[in-house]
Amino acid sequence: MQSQNFRSERKFFINNTQLELLKRRIMPIMHLDAHTGGKGYYNVRSLYFDDFYNSCFYEKEDGTDPREKYRIRVYDGSAEFISFECKRKERGKTQKKSCIISEEQAKSLIGGRPNAITDDQAPLLRKFAILMRTAGFHPVCIVSYDRIPYTFTAGNVRVTFDTHISASSDVDAFWEGNLACRPVMPTGMHLMEVKYDDFIPNLIARSLDLGQLQETACSKYYLCRKYSFMRGGR
Repeated sequence: MQSQNFRSERKFFINNTQLELLKRRIMPIMHLDAHTGGKGYYNVRSLYFDDFYNSCFYEKEDGTDPREKYRIRVYDGSAEFISFECKRKERGKTQKKSCIISEEQAKSLIGGRPNAITDDQAPLLRKFAILMRTAGFHPVCIVSYDRIPYTFTAGNVRVTFDTHISASSDVDAFWEGNLACRPVMPTGMHLMEVKYDDFIPNLIARSLDLGQLQETACSKYYLCRKYSFMRGGR
């Protein structure tokens, strides 16, 4: 199982013009992630879980600290690399724990069936199997987007531009190549995320004009559920 240190994570809404300008500014100083291949981006598809009370959604809305959310993630629709992840938010910082799972394990979780708890199982999966049994965690929505990621060694900085953010409530269609999704952002709007360890170099901060952009605390999971699926009050 992999576990990151707690990192700073800031998010900004940007439009088409800002996207192109920011890309041109950071291209000379940051490296495009090698996983993008010749396209210059890759598709991210995540299936999120929540309990019977939609606690993950409401804890995000209320700013509960600490809080966690769970997801299965694949890239470019491939089942060759399937990651099960937990993102934890605590005191303004974010930590991600993850483990690789098989397609069989993923299909079991998507079907609402907790994996058997065994001694050789990753601790994260064991914990989630218990949550499925005791708190009713189940799949609630799919989030899909195209990601343009840049990296910088000093400060372990990662800048990502997420475009075509969309969602589907048809969780059983997670593996379908032509998944029908609904856009959740206004036309021409995208999300930039800036992640770093202890500091962000001034050169990058100046290039991104972080003080001039519209910062947001919204997560893609929260946006997708709020504008696509959540209805009525609590």
